[in-house]
Amino acid sequence: MNDHDLTDKKTNPETWWGRFLTGLNEFYHAPYRQTMARAARDEEDFFMLMLFSESLGIANPAAFYAMELQPLFLENFHEWHQRMGMEKCPFEHMGCC
Repeated sequence: MNDHDLTDKKTNPETWWGRFLTGLNEFYHAPYRQTMARAARDEEDFFMLMLFSESLGIANPAAFYAMELQPLFLENFHEWHQRMGMEKCPFEHMGCC
């Protein structure tokens, strides 16, 4: 290994700058990561409630459009109803538990 290789590793601006930007990005986003994840989960919970509200007995003016989306979100329904505190599936016609 010659002296030229050692100086390139120490002073290479792309490597140093890339690491600096990655560290700066992590420093900026780290405090908000948990808050943003919680906000996204709350938004998803509200969407699932609106999607399955007609099936749960809650009037929903957009039930016609929500019925089209229910098969797409049915696989996430088990996790959602357990997170909402329902131990068993609230639907009689569907047994996911």
